[in-house]
Amino acid sequence: MGFLGFTMFLCLLSVARSQEAMDIDIDLLPRALIIEYPETRLKNTSEELHMQCTSWRVAGESNNLSPWRTVPVECGDYVKAYMLGRSYYFDLEMVSKEAGGYAKSLQLKEDGMDAWIFDIDETLLSNLPYYSDHGFGLEVFDSDQFDKWVLEGVAPVIEPTLKLYEDVLKLGIKIILLTGRTEDKRNVTATNLMNVGCRKWDQLILRGDNDQGKPAIAFKSEKRKEIMMEGFRIIGNSGDQWSDLVGTSTASRSFKLSNPMYHIP
Repeated sequence: MGFLGFTMFLCLLSVARSQEAMDIDIDLLPRALIIEYPETRLKNTSEELHMQCTSWRVAGESNNLSPWRTVPVECGDYVKAYMLGRSYYFDLEMVSKEAGGYAKSLQLKEDGMDAWIFDIDETLLSNLPYYSDHGFGLEVFDSDQFDKWVLEGVAPVIEPTLKLYEDVLKLGIKIILLTGRTEDKRNVTATNLMNVGCRKWDQLILRGDNDQGKPAIAFKSEKRKEIMMEGFRIIGNSGDQWSDLVGTSTASRSFKLSNPMYHIP
């Protein structure tokens, strides 16, 4: 066999070997070991849902959500865990501490006309016992059922806000309570507040007959204007809804408390 023939033989042999290699099952070749367990995929899905629901809550707290009626179904367990866990308390405590520090930093006038507004529901009084029986915000709000709960007069206090309340009083700042509750609930509301430690305030303002049907933001803006027309300087405002805080005749500084269970426009 000449040199040229030998070269051709080697080329043919190489092609044949390559064809054999192509016929080998790829699963038999060495490869990196990657094992996916079902629980791992489940964990990743659970973590992603937790992050998505956290993003939803943060968007709500920062007033970046469109008006909503109920907690998203997929976030029901997340909201429940948040409300019953330590994170909710820490968030309330953080805001109230900041508010207290701000109040103590002010140089108050000596005329007794510096005022701090407090909302009531989910600000001073907690309705968590009621919402724990109603899906932590998964159910559409039922005013009749909620009124029955309010009339029991047993709502517990929100401790961090009570601490702020007491600090504000010690500074000589007048406290004005401004709530969306209706006038017929004045006595039970006042008794409930006193029973949990809120025993002194300058005014307790509720919705009267002429306020029915008004959006919360309009109602509270009007009442703040009336307070200012009386000569009060609203130096602080604490509430769990943006409608407690924004609008017109706003406070010098407002403090938003966490509440992912419901939204009041």
